[in-house]
Amino acid sequence: MGDGWARACLAMTLLAVDPGGLRGLHLRARSGPVRDAALARLADVPLPRRRVHPAIGDDALFGGLDLAATLAAGRVVRRPGLLAAPAAIVLAMAERCAPQLAARLGQALDAGTGHALVLLDEGAEDDEGAPRTLTERLAFSADLSGIGYLAVRRVPPMAAAALDAARERLAGVTVPEDAAGALVALAARFGIDSLRAPLLALRAARAHAALAGRDAVGPEDLAAAAGLVYPPRATRLPQEDAPEPEPPQDDPDRPDDMPDDKAEGEDRDPLQDIPEELLVDAIAALLPPDLLHRLAAAPARAARGAAGSGAGARRQGNRRGRPLPSRPGKLDGTARIDLVATLRAAAPWQPIRRRERPGKTGLHIHPVDIRLKRFEERSDRLLIFTVDASGSAAMARLAEAKGAVELLLAEAYARRDHVSLIAFRGAGAEALLPPTRSLVQTKRRLAGLPGGGGTPLAAGLRAGLEAALQARARGLTPTLALLTDGRANIALDGSAGRTQAGVDAAQMARALRAAGIPALVLDTGARPQPALRDLAAKMGAPYMPLPRADARRMSAAIGAALED
Repeated sequence: MGDGWARACLAMTLLAVDPGGLRGLHLRARSGPVRDAALARLADVPLPRRRVHPAIGDDALFGGLDLAATLAAGRVVRRPGLLAAPAAIVLAMAERCAPQLAARLGQALDAGTGHALVLLDEGAEDDEGAPRTLTERLAFSADLSGIGYLAVRRVPPMAAAALDAARERLAGVTVPEDAAGALVALAARFGIDSLRAPLLALRAARAHAALAGRDAVGPEDLAAAAGLVYPPRATRLPQEDAPEPEPPQDDPDRPDDMPDDKAEGEDRDPLQDIPEELLVDAIAALLPPDLLHRLAAAPARAARGAAGSGAGARRQGNRRGRPLPSRPGKLDGTARIDLVATLRAAAPWQPIRRRERPGKTGLHIHPVDIRLKRFEERSDRLLIFTVDASGSAAMARLAEAKGAVELLLAEAYARRDHVSLIAFRGAGAEALLPPTRSLVQTKRRLAGLPGGGGTPLAAGLRAGLEAALQARARGLTPTLALLTDGRANIALDGSAGRTQAGVDAAQMARALRAAGIPALVLDTGARPQPALRDLAAKMGAPYMPLPRADARRMSAAIGAALED
């Protein structure tokens, strides 16, 4: 298990031993010879392989009406779905898997019918990936991004005879009584709160012992299983202040010659042969390299909720977009008929309708059979930068904002994002950059961005709210990023006074929250301001203190918080 490819090969070998128990593998890799080599090793899984697409429908998964056979036979003929029998389901482009499909595949795995799922994740960015609802249910996760083809050739495949012998031995492998408790305690050290992880690690340990020719799970099997299952699921670095076990209490009925650690005949701790800290350090060495970045961005993602996927809002239509399942409806001239779904709905009733009207030939289509097409569109997203341009330190903050806007614009073309810029200073706010993707226009407008004067924070929030509402009316999905040190001293009417300025800012913050505008507050002051944290709470927005942040750090913080 020295390198990534060796760990991936071990995971695929254990999956070939117990595919139904280990549930599957999340394979993150771009298309190429390394991924092809991994798929070739997955051929050892003793299940028929079924390759599916993220746009697969329910009729293909669960079965449905065979329209051609039904019309030919004059009776209902159904065809089985992919989930009717145990199979190794390979989901291509898993990063595009819709929540509906993820829920259906998750239910199939939870049913315990012997399915194994392989997620082919081709995500290029950190925010692109397979749904967590599926990856949590799979025992293993392997990232082949930085592996070269020369490393692939250094690990020979497992012999078929050895895999067959391991599968026969698997049912007879016993597990020590304390193994489950030891794995749960180890998972808690890394912040893994799901019981699926220890259960899957226990299944992996049994498969590892069977592969090694042992009839019982040993400490080396548990260590290997934990090293494969736990690192991708870790949510924190191992805690150093683990509670020490309580000393044993004196028992007057205890024999004098009884050992102090375990009573005679009681099983030993399966992990006590390996020092706990050495095991924790070994697993910590396998943690993802970007774990600290993900931990820093986790509060902001939690504050945004499940809606932040880096894409615009969903809108249902009847003309274009991603196809959705058809629905019953009436032909009123505004919708398109789904001919195949309509025929499928009418087919089971044809024998009855022919008997009712024997003189009429052909298909009998009734209004209740009509099915209408539906589509889903995603609107473009707009990032509205509302920047504090007041005070003596304004030029430093504006330089950071300029750099952050330009860095985000460089990726806007691929992600269909627009960027807008509002600066507030003196007695009011000014929209310096309308929604645009043009990098040339952005640099030209940013070059003349002025600074100095008071801090009309309420006016900046009002301008941001107006811009967000206008963008929403044009079909965009707005998100507001506020960059300020929080020292508001200009009220909405232009008068000076910190008290009224704070009241007006709080009022506009509540207005933003009532309008449902997602927002993010970045505190650019030298020290975090409690008043600005309270303002963010009124906005329902994440609060991120970023003193002395440069443009690249600010751009990374905004991207992580908005799951950009």
